[in-house]
Amino acid sequence: MIEVVEKKAVSMAQVKAELEEVKKRDGELSFRSAKVEDYLNELVKLKEKEAKELYDKLVALNIPRFKEVHLAKMIDLLPKSVDEVKLVLQGYSITVSKEHTEAIVQAVAEFLPKK
Repeated sequence: MIEVVEKKAVSMAQVKAELEEVKKRDGELSFRSAKVEDYLNELVKLKEKEAKELYDKLVALNIPRFKEVHLAKMIDLLPKSVDEVKLVLQGYSITVSKEHTEAIVQAVAEFLPKK
């Protein structure tokens, strides 16, 4: 039986990096893991190192009541505007000030993929 030791929100970039480690260790992924890898390859825009840097910048903003799950969503979705930040946080019971939403957008803007 599997025992849950810890529940922690992680970004998709971290999951992708973990899957790569499992792939190196085992040689290949299971069917379900391979499907997850395909999904992540389509959606993840940041490398693990960039995701970690963005995480550190967002933590440094010291936003009240901003938790791991909120940080992971910001890293996964990379909101480009204040309205997008509000849209991402709409599913949670958290209110973020206008100054903090603008700071989030500025922090994320540095990590947006160049076109």
